[in-house]
Amino acid sequence: MTHARRSRVIDDLRDRIAHLEGGASRKQLVLPFGVPEIDQRLPGGGIACGALHEVAGGGSGTVDGAAASLFAAGIAARSKGKILWCLTRPDLFAPALSQAGLHPDRVVYCEGDKEEDVLASLEEGLSFGGLGAVVGELVRLPMTASRRLHLAAERTGTIGLVVRRWRRQTEASDYGNPTASATRWRLSVLPSEPLPVAGVGRARWLAELMRVKAGECAEFEIGAPDAKGRICLLPVSRDGSNTKAWRGSRAG
Repeated sequence: MTHARRSRVIDDLRDRIAHLEGGASRKQLVLPFGVPEIDQRLPGGGIACGALHEVAGGGSGTVDGAAASLFAAGIAARSKGKILWCLTRPDLFAPALSQAGLHPDRVVYCEGDKEEDVLASLEEGLSFGGLGAVVGELVRLPMTASRRLHLAAERTGTIGLVVRRWRRQTEASDYGNPTASATRWRLSVLPSEPLPVAGVGRARWLAELMRVKAGECAEFEIGAPDAKGRICLLPVSRDGSNTKAWRGSRAG
């Protein structure tokens, strides 16, 4: 057998193995943030497509989850296709999502009476396979449910985003329980970006990458998504000097 023929046989066997394993051997697509300091902390260099990700608010945003929702909207805005947003509370402010790059024409809202309805809609949307991202607002995310959502996302390559919103601050301790999500983020509001003139600068958040599969946790001070869904690193110092805006890491 010639070297060329042997190589073709090996490649064919690899393709068959990848097919039998459900595509696990194929390289996973990612959606980069476009910020090297953040993308370098994520396996593959970005948010994994075909996976489930969790986002929650920290500090005063634990209950309302405004920063968390806008962070998720920025990710969804940079994906391709329609976005399904599943929720039980009719308090989502569409103009704010638009400012984060997610235009209302792209969003399909699915409102349910109970969390079980949101979970069912999330799984159905992720299984559909024709959406850019599926976002769901949940108080709790049990391990079994998270596995089902992650597998559904994996089969279709759709980004799954769960925004954890609690009714009271004490419920936020549930965020420490394990799930099947590929990444877990927490967004806390910081003083806005300083300007050389009077006015309110770009909203600034502390973004904590609390968990990431096959990666390291880290903290970043970032600017809220712009009209194209892009975040940026903002200086840590009060005078706006060009200091690094990521604050170390811890083992994940």
